Amino acid sequence: MASEDVTSLLRSSAVDFDFYEALYRHFHAQPELSLQESQTAAKAASLLRSLNAGYEVQTSIGGHGLVGVLKNGAGKTVLLRADMDALPVKEDTGLEYASKVTMRDNDDAVKPVMHACGHDFHVTALLAAAECLAKMKDSWSGTLIVLFQPNEERAGGAQAMVDDGLYSKIPVPDIVLGQHVMPQRAGYVGCRVGNIMSEADSFKITLYGRGGHGSMPHRTVDPVVMAAGVVTKLQTIVSREIDPDQFAVVTVGSIQAGHTENIISDRAEVRINVRTQNHEVRNRVLASIRRVVKGECEASGATKEPLIEETTKFPLSVNDPEVTNKVFKSFEAFFGDRFDPNTSCSTASEDYSILGSTQGKPCCFWFFGGTDESTWDDAEKKGRVAEDVPVNHSPFFAPVIQPTLGTGIDALCLAALTFLKNP
Repeated sequence: MASEDVTSLLRSSAVDFDFYEALYRHFHAQPELSLQESQTAAKAASLLRSLNAGYEVQTSIGGHGLVGVLKNGAGKTVLLRADMDALPVKEDTGLEYASKVTMRDNDDAVKPVMHACGHDFHVTALLAAAECLAKMKDSWSGTLIVLFQPNEERAGGAQAMVDDGLYSKIPVPDIVLGQHVMPQRAGYVGCRVGNIMSEADSFKITLYGRGGHGSMPHRTVDPVVMAAGVVTKLQTIVSREIDPDQFAVVTVGSIQAGHTENIISDRAEVRINVRTQNHEVRNRVLASIRRVVKGECEASGATKEPLIEETTKFPLSVNDPEVTNKVFKSFEAFFGDRFDPNTSCSTASEDYSILGSTQGKPCCFWFFGGTDESTWDDAEKKGRVAEDVPVNHSPFFAPVIQPTLGTGIDALCLAALTFLKNP
C-alpha cells in the first residue's frame, strides 16, 4: 500500500479526537494500581463492545486483562498491546484533571496513585486505533487483536495472561506490537532493531541485626549502619567491576528500618533494582550484589545470613529484525523526519515481549514522544533537558495531549496495516 494511500486511509477513518481526549483525561484522573485495574478494564471492554464493529471481547484474563479480536478474512494475525496500571506516586503536575486518587496497595498501605508512566495514553491510543482500524475493514484482511494488559509495573501481567490460557481463548498472533510514551519531542517516533528495552531484576534484601536502646549501641548490632555500608558498597559494582563499554544500573530505591529515633531496630529492608542489556553483565552484577551484601553482613556481625528475595523480573526486550525493518518502512513513509530508526536502547524495562516470546513469535516495540516540542527545544538549547523535562515515574510527568495522542494512534494503525494485507 503506497504511503499516500495509507495517509488518505487514516484520515478518512479518523476518530473523534474530542471524545478520545476526554477519555484520556478520565483515565488520567482515575488511575488504578497494579492488580487493581478493574474500572479501567471495564471501561475499555465497554467501549470496545460499543463500537459494534465485530470485536469478540473477553475479560478477566490473568487478573483484569482483556482482549478484543476482530476477524476480517484471511491473512496475518496481529496483536497490538497496551498496559493499564498506574503507580504509587502523588501527582504534582497541577493539571485540572490531575489524580487525587488513593488506593490500598498490596502491602496494605494506603498510597496516592498517578498515571506517572503514560499508561493512560497507551489505553486511550489503543482504543482509538481499534475504532480506526475497524472503520477501514474494507482495506485490510487478517485478524486484529487488541490486548489491554494489567500489572506491567510489577512485571507480572503479560505472563499472568499467558498462564491463564490467553492463547486458548484467542488466536496465537504472528506478530506482537507495542509502544510507550517517553520524555521526547511530542509528534516524534523512535525505534531500533535489536535491544529496545533493558532487562530488569528487583530484590528485597533483609539484613538482620540485634535491636536495643538507642543509648546503648554497643549492646546491639545496628542494621541501619549495616544497610548504609551495603548501599555505599553497591555503588562500586558498576563503577569498578563492569566494563565502561557495557551498560548496567544498580539503584537502591528503598531502605526501611525501625519506627522511632531512640530504638535501634533488629532488621533493615533494602530494595534494589538492577538494569542490564547483556546477559553476561547481568549475571556478573547479580553475583556481585550477593557478594557485597553477604560480605557487609559478616563484617558488621549480623546475627544471621541476609535474606535475598527476588521481587520482579523483566526480560530483555528485543525487536525482531525482519518485522522491525518492515515497520520502519511504514513509519518512514508516514512520519518522515519525525521518525528515528536508530533511537537508543532504553534503560527502562517492559514485559510485553512475553506475549510473543512464549509462543516463539516476533515482536516490535517503539517509543513516541510526549514533551511539548517548544518545551523540549528550549530545555535542549539551555542544556537543561535533565532538569526541565520530567521523566516517566516523576510526579510531574504530564505528556501534552496533542500531538502525543494522535501520534500514538497513527503509529499503532500503521504498524498493524504493515502486516494486515489487502483483500
